[in-house]
Amino acid sequence: MIDPWAGSYYVEALTNELVQKAWAHIEEIEKLGGMAKAIETGVPKMRIEEAAARTQARIDSGRQTIVGINKYALEKEAPIDILEIDNTEVRKEQVEGLEKLRANRDEVKVKADLAAITECVKTGKGNLLELAVEAAKDRASLGEISDACEKIVGRYKAVVKTISGVYSAETKSDPDLEEARRLTALFAKKEGRQPRIMIAKMGQDGHDRGAKVVATGYADCGFDVDMGPLFQTPEESAREAVENDVNVLGVSSLAAGHKTLVPAVIEELKKLGREDIIVTAGGVIPMQDYDYLYKAGVAAIFGPGTNVMKSAIEVMHILLDDQE
Repeated sequence: MIDPWAGSYYVEALTNELVQKAWAHIEEIEKLGGMAKAIETGVPKMRIEEAAARTQARIDSGRQTIVGINKYALEKEAPIDILEIDNTEVRKEQVEGLEKLRANRDEVKVKADLAAITECVKTGKGNLLELAVEAAKDRASLGEISDACEKIVGRYKAVVKTISGVYSAETKSDPDLEEARRLTALFAKKEGRQPRIMIAKMGQDGHDRGAKVVATGYADCGFDVDMGPLFQTPEESAREAVENDVNVLGVSSLAAGHKTLVPAVIEELKKLGREDIIVTAGGVIPMQDYDYLYKAGVAAIFGPGTNVMKSAIEVMHILLDDQE
């Protein structure tokens, strides 16, 4: 088969550029002591988030075309038929299943298995994976196996870092960016501080790349941005929002928990006497759920494909209207 690109300077140049950029990342990781050490510092995740922020900025500014998102988008899309999940009922079923599991297993053997795991972690002697497999065979839960390890090494907590300047470097002097900055400056003049937003990830939703992109974009629009850790409860998110005295709590949802978690966090804010904190929601939220969330007290909803700068402008209009 003939390769029409064989020997092409263009293809060779692109390949060389890719190799050099990849090698730069490898050298950076090596300087940090290897991948395990690099993960502890949060650098690999930060590099991914930087790349994602640049891509989102190019899409939002129109420099990169995504058909159906920032070009040739439909004026109205037909609703998608989705499976409705009752999160409360699912949790109830899971708890009942776990209780049944524990009632019908050899508890003495399970405790011995978990003790063996803890001892292995403590001494470094033995095969930890093999011990975990044996514990699972005896019906120990994943949580129990993790807890057996945690007794010695503790629980890993991801380093939460936000970056700034990346989004604005790609959008440059975009009119929407300038308008967002004008509005945040106007708010700061009236309130004596920049508008503050906290991006929250609640429930068993381990996807935060999109939330980090939003945080980066909002920071470049003139917001003070707090980023909550993964897997927060509504109580934790509400308490952190109050402690940080934010103006807006932005809930990022990708795991279909929005109809349970968002109303719950709004209720927690009420309990804490901070109904004035505006709650917005974003992520993979079906259009047919919007009305439910609005009735629960959500001020704005930003679905997939939302322009970050335009969403920041909308949030600022809500904040400024509340001031008047």
